[in-house]
Parts: sequence; C-alpha cells; structure tokens
Amino acid sequence: MPLPKPKPTRTSTELDDMAEKAREASEVLKAMAHESRLLLLCALAEGEKSVTELEQFLGERQSSVSQQLARLRLDRLVATRRDGKVIYYRLANQGVRKILGAIYDVFCEPVRRRR
Repeated sequence: MPLPKPKPTRTSTELDDMAEKAREASEVLKAMAHESRLLLLCALAEGEKSVTELEQFLGERQSSVSQQLARLRLDRLVATRRDGKVIYYRLANQGVRKILGAIYDVFCEPVRRRR
C-alpha cells in the first residue's frame, strides 16, 4: 500500500492571505450575529425596502432599526439609495445573499423538506 502524499506546505504569503480572509469572514459573521440585524438582512434578501417597511417588519422603533442598519452599512453588508426623503436599503453584494441562503437552508428550511 503506497504512503499518502504529504500535503504541500503553505507559503507565508498564502498564510497571510488566509488570515486576512479569516478576519474579513469574522467581521461579517459578527455583524450578522445579532437577531435584529439578521432579520433585517433576511427581509432585504426579498428585495429593496425602505426604513419604514423595515420598522414595520421588525416591529421596532425607528431609532433601533436605524442603529442596526447603520452597523450593517458600516460593515458593508447593505447599500442605500435615496429617493427624495426616503432611504431604501438592499443587500450590498451576492456574497451576503449566499451566506443568508446557507443560514436559511440550515435553520429556516421547512421541516417537511428536511426529512
């Protein structure tokens, strides 16, 4: 029986790149690791929404929703568009949508489909 081939050793540049990507992933996951922010992202996965629509969705006051949206915007998970006095929010990129899809598949998929 032949011996398994040893795994190639990673270069310091590859390790630095991996560390940077791990830091980025950690920041995204920290931003998503709050129930209200995760709910906001799930609502935005359905499409662009105004702050008022998001307030109604969460059933929270405008100040609370705006605080959570500010954090998501700071972490570049959501983007905005202004139309007059109304600000609309949407997911910032497909990466966020993919992560939400994975969370949905694990935690939200209807029970009958899991069997």
